[in-house]
Amino acid sequence: MKNPIKLVLWAVLLISSFACGGDQDYVATIHTEYGEIVAVFFEDTPVHKSNFISLAEDGRFDSTEFHRVMKGFMAQGGDVFTKEGLDPTTWPTLPAEITPNHFHQRGMIAAARQPDRINPEKRSNGSQFYIVLGKVYSEDELMVDLSLLQPAFMKYIQLGSQEELKNEYVRLYEAQEFDSLTSLLISKSKEIEESLNINVTKNFSPAQIEAYTTVGGTPHLDGEYTVFGQVVQGMDVVDRIAEEPTDFRDKPTSPVWMSVTVEKMSKDKIEKEYGFVYPKNK
Repeated sequence: MKNPIKLVLWAVLLISSFACGGDQDYVATIHTEYGEIVAVFFEDTPVHKSNFISLAEDGRFDSTEFHRVMKGFMAQGGDVFTKEGLDPTTWPTLPAEITPNHFHQRGMIAAARQPDRINPEKRSNGSQFYIVLGKVYSEDELMVDLSLLQPAFMKYIQLGSQEELKNEYVRLYEAQEFDSLTSLLISKSKEIEESLNINVTKNFSPAQIEAYTTVGGTPHLDGEYTVFGQVVQGMDVVDRIAEEPTDFRDKPTSPVWMSVTVEKMSKDKIEKEYGFVYPKNK
């Protein structure tokens, strides 16, 4: 007969190992010639998280590039399937995991995808990802939908009472002072809403407003792409990569290669070392 004390000890050890496993998470490190980018992935985007980890563990990201970069916007890479010579018609995709609590603030990692006209389900590319850079917005600038405001503004300045505003618009346009032109439109948004009885205001959560007016990001991408991770160290490296000279396709003229490794780490250590905050269980 087996020793009951040993059986109890074995059961305790087994339970403890499972408990520790539940208190651990994967940390990914993207290695580049400019330094390392460290990232953690969200538990409520499990398909994208497990896919990234699997590709990294299998070494499939290694020798891929940051093949599309735009300063102040994003850095995109991880084109595994082109590297492996797969026919684009056979590239695997992932179901969208778009959630309102994950949005495009600076440092977020999101999945690239094909446009809506051929991908109405917003399915993600099976390997390519991008890291958000973006810019900081004033609250007035953030909350106005320029796609609605611009045509409304053009209608508004046709009113006989707005001749002076129309002349100022023409002056700024001819001088190509487009930043000042945008500021002019935004400054007149409330006036235009009241005059034309329309709404040109976006709806953002308090968390989005706080993020986009402090750390910045690319709010116009929200709800369109799956955001599934966050850079917790090395955004200076991402900035450096995005400053690379590029060709007409936004591809760096000198390749920016990457390799990716992953390791398990306790969540406590991740929070203490990187400042990443896990949602607390209710």
